[in-house]
Amino acid sequence: MKQHTKTIIVVITGATILIGGIWIINESRYPNVPAFKDHFTREFLNKDKKADNGFYEFKSKTDQYTMWFPEKYQVLHKYREDYTRNGESYENWSAAYIKSYENDQQTYAIKAEFSENDTKSELIYVESLFEEQLDSKKPKQLETSNTRIYYDSAYTYFHGTNQHIVHDSKENPPNLYVAYVADKSSDKVIKLIYDSVGENTETNQMDRKKWFLKMLQNIKFVKGN
Repeated sequence: MKQHTKTIIVVITGATILIGGIWIINESRYPNVPAFKDHFTREFLNKDKKADNGFYEFKSKTDQYTMWFPEKYQVLHKYREDYTRNGESYENWSAAYIKSYENDQQTYAIKAEFSENDTKSELIYVESLFEEQLDSKKPKQLETSNTRIYYDSAYTYFHGTNQHIVHDSKENPPNLYVAYVADKSSDKVIKLIYDSVGENTETNQMDRKKWFLKMLQNIKFVKGN
């Protein structure tokens, strides 16, 4: 009986070591960055396609678009509203990066919404988005070979429960960036919002703007779907 028990223990120990070894090998295949440490986030990312310094290719579960995703961020999935999808026509997700700062923390967040909007009403959708988010109706514009991009930014803060929006602040760089990206050959669009909360989250306005524009300019809608 004792010998039989010892045999069982040896088998269990061996199996545990084997499973642990396989897990380590599997995990070692992924880049050692926060985005790949979260199993839900890695479902969207291609570990073999590092798009640029600090970004990996992100593929939507709608199969309707790809974009660049910052490697320090993780797609939120704790609550049902963090990620929602309706077939191939709609997807809404949020991602965050939280960084310790002195005795507090800095929170950086991205919110993306993919949908299909009538191109004929594009300017109405654009004005509505920027008026709601930035109290502005005239965003900056640029184009790629396949997309039209509208974007703008501002410094925002709360006084009590009231949000204040400051454009062209000389003292505080923008901490809220908003964009509307439209496909030139279909009704597909993406609304992308980035914001940061905490002390000294934005220390280099030009670097942040370039970082945001990189994401916008590398949104690629899938043709023919």
